[in-house]
Amino acid sequence: MLNGQTPIVIAHRGASGYRPEHTIESYRLAIEMGADFIEPDLVSTRDGVLIARHENEISGTTDVSERAEFINRRTTREIDGVPVTGWFTEDFTLAEIRTLRARERLPELRPVSAAFDQQFQVPTLDEIIAFAKAESAARGRTIGIYPETKHPTYFQSIGLPLEPGLLRALARAGWTTADAPVFIQSFETENLRMLRGQTGVRLVQLMEHTGAPYDLVARGDARTYADMATPAGLAQIATYADAIGPHKGLVIPRDEDGHLLPPSLLVADAHAAGLGVHPWTFRNENVFLPTDFQIAAADPAAFQRTHGDARAELAAFFAAGVDGLFADYPDVALAARASMR
Repeated sequence: MLNGQTPIVIAHRGASGYRPEHTIESYRLAIEMGADFIEPDLVSTRDGVLIARHENEISGTTDVSERAEFINRRTTREIDGVPVTGWFTEDFTLAEIRTLRARERLPELRPVSAAFDQQFQVPTLDEIIAFAKAESAARGRTIGIYPETKHPTYFQSIGLPLEPGLLRALARAGWTTADAPVFIQSFETENLRMLRGQTGVRLVQLMEHTGAPYDLVARGDARTYADMATPAGLAQIATYADAIGPHKGLVIPRDEDGHLLPPSLLVADAHAAGLGVHPWTFRNENVFLPTDFQIAAADPAAFQRTHGDARAELAAFFAAGVDGLFADYPDVALAARASMR
């Protein structure tokens, strides 16, 4: 580990393996399990309120497609260069969003979570911060937030930039310095550079296993995530960020049959640059696990959703020296961390 401290467990969209993601109940369960941080993905409403959704297209995570009053809101937008059809948060006021109810995004894989469909509202960033603070006070331990700015170039282009509202919310919470229980993450680069000059909270450069940050693509910059994962690229990231959030395949790759290979040099190289490493995303279902840790199902049709030996995968990453990780099942990640101690 970079600083010798215990790796953090970040509840990815809350305890999203058990409850519909990005709901207060998902965050509540994650905190009850012991997660160190809860993660809200941030998008904007038409009236500029930051809310927690994985994407600004919300047909997969709410009941909007079944709401007759919103049927005419279905449209196609180009998001990060890709046409997307559906219903978009930027076409709804917060009051309208409040009438929607959350749904499990992967119901075929997560029937336990899908049983809670239609029960929970979409929370705002302010509500999530207030909830984390209240839970911290009640439990006598600090629970942090790990917000992601989703599609910042796109939201900037339509006059709904995410960063000013995020910084205001953090300032209201008194979270403006590096010791605040906050990490801000982004797959893009320019907004992190801008944030570096406007806040002292810790910043994280997310990295996909393929492709490039969209802000670089949009301005014709040829650099890719692969370039950013080199020692030279990591040194550049260290000028504006405190950690990287790489796809887990960049930390421990897999062979063509899905078996884990030896760890790459990414953790060592990032630590040499002074950067923490928080890979994503760890999930229990066979479909997401390395072949090494998949478990046969009594019913072959249920193989993909059957839970494999996720603790073994998590243990491999803790052993590789990561400083934290994102988990849909934070209880399993916490158990794996405890066993490594």
